[in-house]
Amino acid sequence: MKRLKTGDKVVVIAGSNKGKEGKITKILDEKVIVEGVNIVKKHLKPKNNNGNGEIIETEAPIHASNVMLIDPKTKKPTKIKIEKDNKGKKIRISKKSNEKID
Repeated sequence: MKRLKTGDKVVVIAGSNKGKEGKITKILDEKVIVEGVNIVKKHLKPKNNNGNGEIIETEAPIHASNVMLIDPKTKKPTKIKIEKDNKGKKIRISKKSNEKID
């Protein structure tokens, strides 16, 4: 998972949330959590004897292959290639605009 990072703006390219955009809030092994996408309802039990349970809405993870990074220059989905600069550090480059990302 070197191509996507927390804070990247992505678009969902497959599934029931196709076309939605958002920022990556968390990266799990093969999955990502995107802000405002893949909302699920979670039922919580009461915490104490006289309390009420509740239903909360939260974001569920999406597989990383179902999201695509948005190119900062063209504002369209793009693939990413990784190259090394002259110091040997890896940098991400957009394939559509050939611009450096970050």
